[in-house]
Amino acid sequence: MRRRYRLIARQLDKSHRANGKTHLSKRWFSRLIATPKRYTSGLSLTTKKLGFAVTAGVLLFSLTGCYQTTRSVQKTHPPSQVLTVSLDQLVKQTDARYDAIKTMNASVDISATTGGSKEGQITETTGFTGYILLRKPGDLRVLLFAPFAHVRALDMVTDGSTFKMAIPPRNRFITGSNVLTTPSKNALENLRPGVFYDSLLIQGLQKGQFVSVTADDRTYQPDPAKKYFVQEPTYELSFHQPVENSVELKTLRTVHLGRANLLPFQQDIYDADGQLDTQTTYENYQKFGDVEFPSKITIRRPKDQLSLTLTITKLTVNQALGDDQFELKIPDNVKVEKLP
Repeated sequence: MRRRYRLIARQLDKSHRANGKTHLSKRWFSRLIATPKRYTSGLSLTTKKLGFAVTAGVLLFSLTGCYQTTRSVQKTHPPSQVLTVSLDQLVKQTDARYDAIKTMNASVDISATTGGSKEGQITETTGFTGYILLRKPGDLRVLLFAPFAHVRALDMVTDGSTFKMAIPPRNRFITGSNVLTTPSKNALENLRPGVFYDSLLIQGLQKGQFVSVTADDRTYQPDPAKKYFVQEPTYELSFHQPVENSVELKTLRTVHLGRANLLPFQQDIYDADGQLDTQTTYENYQKFGDVEFPSKITIRRPKDQLSLTLTITKLTVNQALGDDQFELKIPDNVKVEKLP
């Protein structure tokens, strides 16, 4: 042990000489060897302080979140092209897509989902087939057949202002206004023809409205069977209505367009209170004649906890449709429910 302190003393002596100080005396060496703790207690204390500092540093390093780990995340890919257009061009293209379709005759498969967190359960109904007929300016017919039996499950027609609806399996016949004034607890009664019309055809800028555009991006999976994700820049085209005697502009709807092809992939429609009323998504665009149209359309009604998925199996556009194709005869001897 004393040999160790001799080495320490020599090191201290060298340090003194390097700093231009007188070398340590032989008496100091003797005292160091005889009573080492007296002269090395400071050195021991310094060592303890150093150890505490190192420990505290490691602890602080971990508490401040500086400890780094690396994990893999899903890699995204940019689209093959990103198109840039002005607001005027976006409005013109939206108007052109709407004007390109005068009539529509679509064969569809429809599935429905009702319920959600409010009810604590979700009910899925699949297997409906049917037809959707549309003729501008306001004629629409939705005819659905029940699974397996191919009997009418629902038949609804409108002239643009009022509608008639028959539900043969329940022997119900309903009439009412296209404009919903008093929401019902029954989600089906809130599903007026305008929901289908506005979801199928995205309208352009109307008289008295204002329009704005913002930029955003989205990440989506083109093929669910492949782990390939695309991060695409988008345009958000919003249509606004000025509030009378106010500086407020009320947002009516927002159309989301992907900048890879400038086609709509989503439309959000808001009610009079600014709440989301209907959200429609558009997928799998295909060429039907000269018109590019989505073959899968999903209509979501958040307040009613209702979702409809329309898969278009056949579509004919701009074919002449007769008045009789938009007629629904209600028998004279049945009770007709009138909705506000």
